Amino acid sequence: MDNFKTEKFFDLSTFAYRDIFNDTNYVWEALPKIKEYIEMQFKSGQLKANYKDKDDVYIGEGTIIQEGVVIVGPAIIGKYALLGHGSYIRENCMVGNNVQLGHAVEVKGSIFLDDSKVAHLNYVGDSIVGGKVNISGGAMLANYRLDKKSIMVIAGEDKIETGLEKFGSIVGDRSNIGVNSVLNPGTVLGKNTVVYPLVCVKGVHKDNEVIK
Repeated sequence: MDNFKTEKFFDLSTFAYRDIFNDTNYVWEALPKIKEYIEMQFKSGQLKANYKDKDDVYIGEGTIIQEGVVIVGPAIIGKYALLGHGSYIRENCMVGNNVQLGHAVEVKGSIFLDDSKVAHLNYVGDSIVGGKVNISGGAMLANYRLDKKSIMVIAGEDKIETGLEKFGSIVGDRSNIGVNSVLNPGTVLGKNTVVYPLVCVKGVHKDNEVIK
Protein backbone atom coordinates (compact mmCIF):
# COMPACT_ATOMS: atom_id res chain seq x y z
CA MET A 1 0.00 0.00 0.00
CA ASP A 2 2.81 2.44 0.88
CA ASN A 3 4.19 2.04 -2.66
CA PHE A 4 1.08 3.79 -3.97
CA LYS A 5 0.87 6.72 -1.55
CA THR A 6 0.52 10.13 -3.14
CA GLU A 7 3.92 11.35 -1.93
CA LYS A 8 5.63 8.55 -3.88
CA PHE A 9 4.60 10.26 -7.10
CA PHE A 10 4.07 13.96 -6.44
CA ASP A 11 5.49 16.94 -4.61
CA LEU A 12 2.28 18.71 -3.57
CA SER A 13 3.93 21.57 -1.69
CA THR A 14 2.91 24.22 -4.23
CA PHE A 15 -0.37 22.69 -5.44
CA ALA A 16 -3.20 24.86 -4.17
CA TYR A 17 -5.71 22.01 -3.87
CA ARG A 18 -3.49 19.33 -2.37
CA ASP A 19 -6.04 18.51 0.31
CA ILE A 20 -8.01 16.51 -2.25
CA PHE A 21 -5.43 13.80 -1.55
CA ASN A 22 -6.17 13.73 2.16
CA ASP A 23 -7.43 10.42 3.55
CA THR A 24 -6.32 8.40 0.54
CA ASN A 25 -4.45 5.13 0.86
CA TYR A 26 -3.88 4.77 -2.87
CA VAL A 27 -3.12 7.83 -4.99
CA TRP A 28 -5.89 7.07 -7.48
CA GLU A 29 -8.52 7.30 -4.72
CA ALA A 30 -8.52 11.07 -5.31
CA LEU A 31 -10.15 10.61 -8.71
CA PRO A 32 -13.72 9.84 -7.60
CA LYS A 33 -13.50 12.76 -5.16
CA ILE A 34 -12.95 15.43 -7.83
CA LYS A 35 -16.57 16.36 -8.54
CA GLU A 36 -17.59 16.77 -4.90
CA TYR A 37 -14.32 18.55 -4.07
CA ILE A 38 -14.77 21.17 -6.79
CA GLU A 39 -18.42 21.72 -5.95
CA MET A 40 -17.50 22.26 -2.30
CA GLN A 41 -14.99 24.97 -3.26
CA PHE A 42 -17.86 26.97 -4.73
CA LYS A 43 -20.44 26.17 -2.05
CA SER A 44 -18.05 27.14 0.73
CA GLY A 45 -17.12 30.42 -0.93
CA GLN A 46 -13.47 29.45 -1.35
CA LEU A 47 -13.89 30.08 -5.06
CA LYS A 48 -16.32 32.18 -7.05
CA ALA A 49 -17.35 31.11 -10.55
CA ASN A 50 -16.04 33.57 -13.13
CA TYR A 51 -16.33 32.01 -16.57
CA LYS A 52 -19.18 32.99 -18.90
CA ASP A 53 -22.54 31.91 -17.48
CA LYS A 54 -21.14 28.86 -15.69
CA ASP A 55 -21.73 28.52 -11.97
CA ASP A 56 -19.11 25.80 -11.50
CA VAL A 57 -16.03 26.97 -13.42
CA TYR A 58 -13.20 29.05 -11.97
CA ILE A 59 -10.41 30.55 -14.09
CA GLY A 60 -7.27 31.76 -12.34
CA GLU A 61 -5.48 35.07 -12.87
CA GLY A 62 -3.51 35.41 -16.08
CA THR A 63 -4.86 32.29 -17.75
CA ILE A 64 -5.21 32.43 -21.54
CA ILE A 65 -8.21 30.79 -23.19
CA GLN A 66 -7.84 30.59 -26.94
CA GLU A 67 -10.57 30.44 -29.56
CA GLY A 68 -12.78 27.38 -29.70
CA VAL A 69 -12.17 26.17 -26.15
CA VAL A 70 -15.10 24.39 -24.48
CA ILE A 71 -15.22 24.05 -20.70
CA VAL A 72 -18.04 21.86 -19.43
CA GLY A 73 -17.42 22.03 -15.68
CA PRO A 74 -17.24 21.59 -12.86
CA ALA A 75 -13.67 22.75 -13.29
CA ILE A 76 -10.90 24.66 -11.59
CA ILE A 77 -8.25 26.20 -13.84
CA GLY A 78 -5.21 27.66 -12.09
CA LYS A 79 -3.18 30.82 -12.65
CA TYR A 80 -1.24 31.59 -15.84
CA ALA A 81 -2.45 28.43 -17.57
CA LEU A 82 -3.01 28.08 -21.30
CA LEU A 83 -6.04 26.37 -22.81
CA GLY A 84 -5.12 26.00 -26.46
CA HIS A 85 -7.26 26.39 -29.54
CA GLY A 86 -10.06 23.85 -29.73
CA SER A 87 -9.26 22.18 -26.42
CA TYR A 88 -12.15 20.40 -24.68
CA ILE A 89 -12.22 20.50 -20.89
CA ARG A 90 -14.90 18.05 -19.89
CA GLU A 91 -16.45 17.45 -16.49
CA ASN A 92 -14.50 17.18 -13.23
CA CYS A 93 -11.11 18.66 -14.11
CA MET A 94 -8.56 20.42 -11.91
CA VAL A 95 -5.76 22.21 -13.74
CA GLY A 96 -2.87 23.65 -11.75
CA ASN A 97 -0.86 26.83 -12.22
CA ASN A 98 1.18 27.30 -15.41
CA VAL A 99 -0.32 24.21 -17.03
CA GLN A 100 -0.48 24.20 -20.83
CA LEU A 101 -3.15 22.22 -22.66
CA GLY A 102 -2.48 22.60 -26.36
CA HIS A 103 -4.52 22.48 -29.55
CA ALA A 104 -7.41 19.99 -29.54
CA VAL A 105 -6.48 18.41 -26.22
CA GLU A 106 -9.42 16.64 -24.58
CA VAL A 107 -9.37 16.04 -20.83
CA LYS A 108 -11.92 14.51 -18.52
CA GLY A 109 -12.05 13.69 -14.82
CA SER A 110 -8.39 14.51 -14.28
CA ILE A 111 -5.96 16.45 -12.08
CA PHE A 112 -2.95 18.29 -13.51
CA LEU A 113 -0.33 19.50 -11.06
CA ASP A 114 1.58 22.74 -11.64
CA ASP A 115 3.77 23.32 -14.71
CA SER A 116 2.69 20.26 -16.67
CA LYS A 117 2.26 20.39 -20.46
CA VAL A 118 0.04 18.45 -22.85
CA ALA A 119 1.08 19.26 -26.40
CA HIS A 120 -1.75 18.76 -28.91
CA LEU A 121 -4.21 16.16 -30.19
CA ASN A 122 -4.15 14.27 -26.88
CA TYR A 123 -6.75 12.55 -24.73
CA VAL A 124 -6.29 12.41 -20.96
CA GLY A 125 -9.06 10.57 -19.15
CA ASP A 126 -9.49 10.00 -15.41
CA SER A 127 -5.80 10.48 -14.68
CA ILE A 128 -3.47 12.37 -12.36
CA VAL A 129 -0.57 14.11 -14.09
CA GLY A 130 2.28 15.28 -11.90
CA GLY A 131 4.22 18.52 -11.83
CA LYS A 132 6.51 19.45 -14.75
CA VAL A 133 5.32 16.49 -16.80
CA ASN A 134 5.47 16.72 -20.59
CA ILE A 135 2.96 14.75 -22.67
CA SER A 136 3.97 14.96 -26.32
CA GLY A 137 1.67 15.28 -29.31
CA GLY A 138 -0.80 12.50 -29.98
CA ALA A 139 -0.12 10.59 -26.76
CA MET A 140 -3.23 9.08 -25.17
CA LEU A 141 -4.03 8.22 -21.56
CA ALA A 142 -6.80 5.67 -22.06
CA ASN A 143 -9.27 5.13 -19.24
CA TYR A 144 -11.65 2.34 -20.20
CA ARG A 145 -11.16 -1.39 -20.70
CA LEU A 146 -12.52 -2.95 -23.88
CA ASP A 147 -14.17 -5.70 -21.81
CA LYS A 148 -15.78 -3.04 -19.58
CA LYS A 149 -14.44 -4.66 -16.38
CA SER A 150 -13.24 -2.55 -13.46
CA ILE A 151 -9.60 -1.56 -13.70
CA MET A 152 -6.78 -3.25 -11.83
CA VAL A 153 -3.30 -1.96 -11.12
CA ILE A 154 -0.89 -4.77 -11.90
CA ALA A 155 2.51 -4.69 -10.19
CA GLY A 156 4.39 -7.88 -11.00
CA GLU A 157 2.39 -10.74 -9.52
CA ASP A 158 0.22 -8.40 -7.47
CA LYS A 159 -3.14 -7.22 -8.76
CA ILE A 160 -4.86 -4.36 -6.98
CA GLU A 161 -8.54 -3.92 -7.70
CA THR A 162 -9.30 -0.19 -7.88
CA GLY A 163 -13.07 -0.54 -8.08
CA LEU A 164 -13.02 2.08 -10.83
CA GLU A 165 -14.74 1.47 -14.14
CA LYS A 166 -12.81 4.40 -15.62
CA PHE A 167 -9.22 5.07 -14.59
CA GLY A 168 -6.41 6.19 -16.85
CA SER A 169 -2.93 6.70 -15.46
CA ILE A 170 -0.84 8.09 -12.65
CA VAL A 171 2.11 10.01 -14.11
CA GLY A 172 4.80 10.94 -11.61
CA ASP A 173 6.51 14.33 -11.45
CA ARG A 174 8.88 15.35 -14.27
CA SER A 175 7.99 12.40 -16.49
CA ASN A 176 8.17 12.69 -20.28
CA ILE A 177 5.67 10.87 -22.48
CA GLY A 178 6.69 10.47 -26.13
CA VAL A 179 4.76 11.23 -29.30
CA ASN A 180 1.81 8.95 -30.12
CA SER A 181 2.41 6.65 -27.16
CA VAL A 182 -0.52 5.05 -25.32
CA LEU A 183 -0.83 4.55 -21.59
CA ASN A 184 -3.34 1.79 -20.99
CA PRO A 185 -5.94 1.93 -18.19
CA GLY A 186 -4.38 1.44 -14.77
CA THR A 187 -0.84 2.43 -15.79
CA VAL A 188 1.27 3.87 -12.97
CA LEU A 189 4.51 5.73 -13.72
CA GLY A 190 6.97 6.85 -11.05
CA LYS A 191 8.83 10.15 -11.03
CA ASN A 192 11.15 11.02 -13.93
CA THR A 193 9.84 8.23 -16.16
CA VAL A 194 10.56 8.45 -19.88
CA VAL A 195 8.22 6.79 -22.38
CA TYR A 196 9.55 6.55 -25.93
CA PRO A 197 7.38 7.51 -28.91
CA LEU A 198 4.84 4.98 -30.22
CA VAL A 199 5.14 2.74 -27.14
CA CYS A 200 2.11 1.02 -25.62
CA VAL A 201 2.52 1.04 -21.84
CA LYS A 202 0.79 -0.86 -19.04
CA GLY A 203 1.51 -1.88 -15.46
CA VAL A 204 3.57 -0.19 -12.75
CA HIS A 205 6.93 1.44 -13.45
CA LYS A 206 9.42 2.73 -10.91
CA ASP A 207 11.11 6.13 -10.72
CA ASN A 208 13.60 7.00 -13.47
CA GLU A 209 12.59 4.11 -15.69
CA VAL A 210 12.98 4.39 -19.47
CA ILE A 211 10.24 2.55 -21.36
CA LYS A 212 10.93 1.77 -25.02
